[in-house]
Amino acid sequence: MSGSDVAAGARYAVSTIAAVATPPGAGGISIIRLSGPAAGSLLSKFFLPLSSSFEGFRPWCLHRGRALDANGKPLDDVLAVFMPGPRTFTGEDMAEIHCHGGPFLVQTLLESLLRMGAIQAGRGEFSRRAFCNGRLDLSQAEAVAELIAAPSREALQYSLNRLDGLLARRVASLSEAVDGLRVQMSLAVDFPDDEVDSLEPQALRQDLEKVIQGVRQLLECKRRAQVMQCGACVVLAGAVNAGKSSLLNALLGRERALVSDIPGTTRDFLEEPCDLDGLPVRLVDTAGLRYEQHGGTASADVVEHMGMELSRQRLSAADAVLLVLDGAALGTSGAEKPECPDSIAAQVLELAGTVPVIIVWNKSDLCRPTCFPPLWGRNRPSVCISARNGDNIDILVQLLRQAILDDGGNAPTDGLAPNARQALALEGALQELEALREDILAGLPWDCCTVHLDTAAARLEEVTGHTSPAEVLDRVFSHFCIGK
Repeated sequence: MSGSDVAAGARYAVSTIAAVATPPGAGGISIIRLSGPAAGSLLSKFFLPLSSSFEGFRPWCLHRGRALDANGKPLDDVLAVFMPGPRTFTGEDMAEIHCHGGPFLVQTLLESLLRMGAIQAGRGEFSRRAFCNGRLDLSQAEAVAELIAAPSREALQYSLNRLDGLLARRVASLSEAVDGLRVQMSLAVDFPDDEVDSLEPQALRQDLEKVIQGVRQLLECKRRAQVMQCGACVVLAGAVNAGKSSLLNALLGRERALVSDIPGTTRDFLEEPCDLDGLPVRLVDTAGLRYEQHGGTASADVVEHMGMELSRQRLSAADAVLLVLDGAALGTSGAEKPECPDSIAAQVLELAGTVPVIIVWNKSDLCRPTCFPPLWGRNRPSVCISARNGDNIDILVQLLRQAILDDGGNAPTDGLAPNARQALALEGALQELEALREDILAGLPWDCCTVHLDTAAARLEEVTGHTSPAEVLDRVFSHFCIGK
């Protein structure tokens, strides 16, 4: 626990919190949690056992009884369990009441506990107590929330690995190596060369390089983890009537977008969540672009023009772009020229910039190119499909995964990747270590070089929260739900 959390720790030592741990709304069962020194005594006042042989709560065992209000009147038939600290989630005495899941009933039971002396828990307060009591480090605490919100199996695995302490152990190993470098430099600074062996720059650089590579390996899968946790934005772009809406429906496996032969049917953009072979994405079907004529658009429809402007904006913010081509309009020779024959496709490629683009030749059931991939595609991934018939949609999904994850579709061997906050701390440590390497090569004095090691060590400790200030902890735990 950091020094900034001493006051919070003192509060935790004297207060007992309560909150509903299950989602709001009606359900078969709801759970109310208690944590703090008075959890056992509050549970005893709140709970009336039904068994005549009941002689007190057996730790970690469920007991059936009646839940009572502050006046001793029964409210519900419940199951209750008492869990003595420190071997609990928070490290404190804890209790749970499993009650029926009516919203009014659950709120009434919680209010009864608050009247008996419990305090309403804040967001993430159970997890924050676990962190302050040494039951979790900050990376594990974050993994709790990420595990709950995991949108895919792979994101779930990343979160579970961090919850198991895999990231913390890897970072601890790197921190230990950094401390070893600090010891070597301190000896070189504190003792003259004639008293101890001189520090060999070559040996130091080799040890330093191992640490740098270790940090880089952790950062390699940063983007993959963020995509798996938050999802990727995939924009379908191209000329009007190229079949973008048909492709959206094919990827979703249902009719979501209105499909018509009338150009300009999609005037706004549709955004739909989708799971593509384990990859969570947001598919964005944009309004088709038209050819520019005399400084304006070929369409006099103001609404359609606004839709095309939105399409251009969405392109630059995408994680990947599906450039949908009307194969029937381009003809069999539409892919043979070194320059793109479709000015709309050229415009999409320009607007996309560095965003990965997959060239999708649609309507292959009507016309297949004699040359493919297109010569003008500049080695971009390409695929011939028929959105109407579903031809090669599976190949398109594979290309899309590869373009977004940029890893050939292969999961990391260790199933470990940092989240955005952890990656920021690791990037800061990497910058300091690389700056140290440059200083050593420049021949700077050892006492000047040690500053980089001190800062790198502090940035590594930010990953597990050992040096995180109170405002960072407040920001992390404010995203948790009330009962976690």
